Amino acid sequence: MAGNRRTPTLRPGPKADAAVVARCCHALSDETRLAVLERLRGGEQCVCNLTGLLRTGQSRLSFHLKVLKDAGLVRDRRDGRWIHYSLNFGALEIVRGFLESLQAHEEVS
Repeated sequence: MAGNRRTPTLRPGPKADAAVVARCCHALSDETRLAVLERLRGGEQCVCNLTGLLRTGQSRLSFHLKVLKDAGLVRDRRDGRWIHYSLNFGALEIVRGFLESLQAHEEVS
């Protein structure tokens, strides 16, 4: 199916796929998406709760959640008609590993 992308396979460490790191960085470059991640820091949240907490419409929130999910930063779980989202700590480790590899390169120079 055209346009149906799977969530990327995430490999922690400094040698992570540049495309995965770029997708994560793009997803992290928006204040609304950062607010979603902060809300998920406390654990899984239903999309209906996120809509209320962030004071935004469902269609706008759905767009941001899709960007986060496509980047691999969040996971979703369907429970009846509701979708619950949670952080994917593996993706955060990839970003951290990439940034640490940059810092390590600076320390060696």
